[in-house]
Amino acid sequence: MTTDSSEGSAPGASGDVTARDPELVHLQVWDQVATITLDSPHNRNALSRQLVAELHAHLERAEADPAVRVVLVQATGTVFCSGADLTEATADGMEEGARRIVALQRLIVAMGKPVVARVQGPVRAGGIVAAADIAIAADDVTFALTEVKLGLAAAIISLTVHHRMHPRAAAVTTLGGASFTGVKAAAYGLITTSVPRSELNDEVARTCGELATGAPQGLRESKRILNRDLLARIDAHGEEMATLSARLFASDEARAAMTAFLTKKR
Repeated sequence: MTTDSSEGSAPGASGDVTARDPELVHLQVWDQVATITLDSPHNRNALSRQLVAELHAHLERAEADPAVRVVLVQATGTVFCSGADLTEATADGMEEGARRIVALQRLIVAMGKPVVARVQGPVRAGGIVAAADIAIAADDVTFALTEVKLGLAAAIISLTVHHRMHPRAAAVTTLGGASFTGVKAAAYGLITTSVPRSELNDEVARTCGELATGAPQGLRESKRILNRDLLARIDAHGEEMATLSARLFASDEARAAMTAFLTKKR
């Protein structure tokens, strides 16, 4: 069975997306795998309202499709995801956006089907990658938790990122904000494994094929057991972290740092 969503916009949690907006996230189902592709090169696949709404909607479609046993999240271009969309955060604030990103992470964790992230390019923040059950990256991909440099904190992403990472690794990466490679990301526990770039596609295909051999009930119940503590963490602290994130984004210190960063990029 093959379905392909490449026209218009998917309905989502935001309500801000209209049919006139070009689609930023695509869904294709083939051979029991739902491939969801982030395709927003103009902002380096940043988590804009539209991208989050479409990704959420496509994940729900994949969850509801009986032909799907595995969900693969990937991205076009040179960047996997550059984190929150700072242009929206500086213009409109982050309160509702933070809650949507928390809900997106929760959906990935709570789905009854395994979610695999194929990481071909840099990752900043990393909530989607950490929420995925399995994350496979190229060795030379860079990761960074840069919030501290902008007067922010790894608040909403801490729900999944800090759950995955070893505590000492979480401290040095969160407090320092320096970039680290896919090799280190695997050693730190943020991703499952890293492979040479030339082997990334084969490793992802092998992993998805192996997961697809699982029976639906077995996959669903096994994932429920594996993610029980992470789901409880999100439910217990999600609102607190969303509120904290919104407060920090609205602070004078963070707004000045983000404005300077965006001006430098131009």
